[in-house]
Amino acid sequence: MSDRRTVREQYEARQDAWLAPWAVRERDAGGRACPEDEHPYRTCFQRDRDRIVHCSAFRRLDFKTQVFVPHEHDHYRTRLTHTLEVAQIARDLGRALRANEDLLETVSLAHDLGHPPFGHGGEAALDELMAGHGGFEHNRQSLRVVDYLEHPYPRFRGLNLTRVVRECLAKHETRYDAPVCEEFDPSLRAPLEGQLVDLADEIAYTAADLDDALAAEWISVEQLAELSLWRQAAALAETDAPDAREIHQRIRACKAVLALMADDAIATTADNLRAASAASVDDIRRAPRRLASFSPEMGAAVEQMQQFLLRNVYLARDNAGKERDTHRILGEMFRAFLTDPDRLPQRYRRRIEQDGLHRVLCDYLAGMTDRFCLAEYAKLRS
Repeated sequence: MSDRRTVREQYEARQDAWLAPWAVRERDAGGRACPEDEHPYRTCFQRDRDRIVHCSAFRRLDFKTQVFVPHEHDHYRTRLTHTLEVAQIARDLGRALRANEDLLETVSLAHDLGHPPFGHGGEAALDELMAGHGGFEHNRQSLRVVDYLEHPYPRFRGLNLTRVVRECLAKHETRYDAPVCEEFDPSLRAPLEGQLVDLADEIAYTAADLDDALAAEWISVEQLAELSLWRQAAALAETDAPDAREIHQRIRACKAVLALMADDAIATTADNLRAASAASVDDIRRAPRRLASFSPEMGAAVEQMQQFLLRNVYLARDNAGKERDTHRILGEMFRAFLTDPDRLPQRYRRRIEQDGLHRVLCDYLAGMTDRFCLAEYAKLRS
């Protein structure tokens, strides 16, 4: 007898047999704010992923700074390449733990949609400019992007993503990110897929910022010798290819940093799941602590690496100068539009009465790429 189920239904049945008991299934998605019919061959999370990939905010990540300004060289990470690296790492973690890879990829691809131009300096500048008007935080902005600012459909605003995807975005939590929980019960944790994206984000930016900082010659291999994570990675690179050129040893060591963190995250999370006897999504949500984590030893090594990068990269003199420029540029633009809102594009002016001028200005500036922001700034000063 032929299988009369749709391709999507067949895929979900095979997936259900593979996924761990605590993994999120499509039936756990929580629905959409605006109900939609199921698709014949794409699951709800695959549809969410596709909507994210095709939205304008995702395309704009291609020219937003991660840490090093992308147009100053041809190989530094941008916010987009960072996002793709997070998605790849998250899928690998999820596959090893039998989590829902489609959900992991979807959340990964959306987790930084709210980042403004010029990296974390841009976020700090907008938060200052929005003091007294709700502030600015990129997790909140990511949710605002997918819920409201993107508007490609005639029947509803936003991308109409499933509730669990939105929850994972709202509760995104890393060393530099605070969760946003007004809509979602703060006593409940994100499902493990959301927690794994948080880990993948930390793994991705730690390894990538290290690699870019070495390439930019802001730091040296000699300085890294004091860091336990680097020493382990360098030893692996030496064992793997003892006759390799210095540059290849460095590249292999950076990749080993990533691999060491990922391997530890998988092993530790698996141990945590067993210790907690997690058998459902609800068990993950109600666990007394996050179950996706590094071991204490790896956590300490990552913290040591992060503190080194904070001192020598994020707060370095060259970066401090760029942050001053960022505050000046965004500040001048914000005040210019505040004084003369007619300078804004019409689609933004239409929202002023409903959203307030300050929030509209914040949305406009936060959505800009570095390149577009600099071009608009030049126009304002001409």
